[in-house]
Amino acid sequence: MQRGRLDMLLAFVAVAREGSFTRAAAQLGISQSTLSHTIRDLEERLDIRLLIRTTRSVSPTEAGERLLRNIGPRFEEIEAEVEALSELREKPAGTIRLTASDHAFNAVIWPKLAKLLPDYPDVTVEVFRDNALTDIAAERFDAGVRMGERVAKDMIAVRVGPDIRFAVVGTKSYFAKRPPPTTPQELTDHVCINQRFSISGGLWAWDFERDGRELKVRVDGQIVLNGTLEILEAALAGFGLAYVPEDVAERHLESGRLLRVLDEWSPPWPGYHLYYPSRRQASPAFALLVDALRFSG
Repeated sequence: MQRGRLDMLLAFVAVAREGSFTRAAAQLGISQSTLSHTIRDLEERLDIRLLIRTTRSVSPTEAGERLLRNIGPRFEEIEAEVEALSELREKPAGTIRLTASDHAFNAVIWPKLAKLLPDYPDVTVEVFRDNALTDIAAERFDAGVRMGERVAKDMIAVRVGPDIRFAVVGTKSYFAKRPPPTTPQELTDHVCINQRFSISGGLWAWDFERDGRELKVRVDGQIVLNGTLEILEAALAGFGLAYVPEDVAERHLESGRLLRVLDEWSPPWPGYHLYYPSRRQASPAFALLVDALRFSG
């Protein structure tokens, strides 16, 4: 195949997957106008329209869907083989793409990455912070980091953090207006700060357990956020009760800015795990990352 045609197909795959000329151009390292011209040339050579362009989005036509479905996996295989060549090098090299929640990144991933990466300048780690349950295969991530009970059974899971306890917290000014709840069911009478993991996902139910009895409580309030730190800030500002990892609220509990309730209903939950498909062939760089993140406590 002519090199020019191959470059055009690579450009098409990037645009179709990103759904945006702007993001695809940034990914490919070329200008948006150059990319647009490349796609136009490809469509003229094939004499068929591949993409539907609107002012807000870009999506494949039926022909484009078929082309993407057939050639996309081929390019992924090529990328994997090129990446595998790093096995022949003395030092690990390559790019590793991870998805993780904001708390997992701050509490587990970043402290270990900060120690690892200076010794391996040829290794690049790209982390996408997302609280949703991302399909790592569909989104082309090498691995994800989530709490243990949220990892699919068909994935390889490696523990990377200790058990986690969650805390229900609020300010003194909040509790001056309402009596503290003594059972999780009483939360329905309180103003709470909700969390939504993704735009299309539902609100997160708060999990509790005591003496083998498990409860999930749907709470209500004025504010819905998707980031742990933002939820904590809203609680500190007096907008209601928050349900956050214990370590996030710890210093504010110690200082007295926040008060904790329902402590006896908050057992430890399985900590964070790195997960990835069982069929994945581990490169030296990926194996290095897994070992660095592995929890040894």
